[in-house]
Amino acid sequence: QVQLVESGGGLVQAGGSLRLSCAASGRRFNNAVMGWFRQAPGKERECVAAINWNGSATYYADSVKGRFTISRDNAKNTMYLQMNNLKPEDTAVYYCAAGETPFLSSRYRSDRSYDYWGQGTQVTVSS
Repeated sequence: QVQLVESGGGLVQAGGSLRLSCAASGRRFNNAVMGWFRQAPGKERECVAAINWNGSATYYADSVKGRFTISRDNAKNTMYLQMNNLKPEDTAVYYCAAGETPFLSSRYRSDRSYDYWGQGTQVTVSS
């Protein structure tokens, strides 16, 4: 059974940092694009960052550029999202996702391009 499990969410004050992890099991994703999405109440799910199979190419939403860093450790079958200088508008449930192809393209900004999803982890940023 393929599973993606997020961890590292929580409550933090504005300006603080969190590091999310996404641990995969059941199959290896070292040849697949992976991404982080978030969904705030009443809003659509949006892609905040994505990474290609070996970490050499990344994508960031404009709202998180310069504050968030996506990375992966294929040996551990794990992906990370380092979130710095958090803002109240970053409050959301964060999901990790994995696709089936290795190369990053604009289509990976859409949640329809991913085949595997985690259950989500809540991030709350207080002002």
